[in-house]
Amino acid sequence: MTFRFAIVTFTVFMFASCAPNIVGTWNVVRYETVDDGSQGTVLNNIGTITFNKKGIGEKNISYNLLGVQRNDTTAFTWRADEKFVTIQSDSSEFSKIWILMENSKKAQLWKATDGATQVQIIELKK
Repeated sequence: MTFRFAIVTFTVFMFASCAPNIVGTWNVVRYETVDDGSQGTVLNNIGTITFNKKGIGEKNISYNLLGVQRNDTTAFTWRADEKFVTIQSDSSEFSKIWILMENSKKAQLWKATDGATQVQIIELKK
């Protein structure tokens, strides 16, 4: 009985320590795009992203870029491990595999690339 309890406790601890701390509602305090060879764009306080426990979420993002208003309120699915967060959502700039740079209960910092010259950076805070 003690051995079984030790195995269960170890397994729970291992999965809990690897799981990202992203469940909940986050403020998107910074969204930055950096293009190689040109000046990037920084947007501040553009909305919220909510990650639910069952791998689904909701975005409430709104910003104006070069005179064009963009709104992203689409639902999404997500999965995460200790290194990456994957967001899947139709017609969304946030739909991609993000690299976890910082992963705490109060702050998240993620980076992604388009595979060529652009890097996106997103900073989330509770």
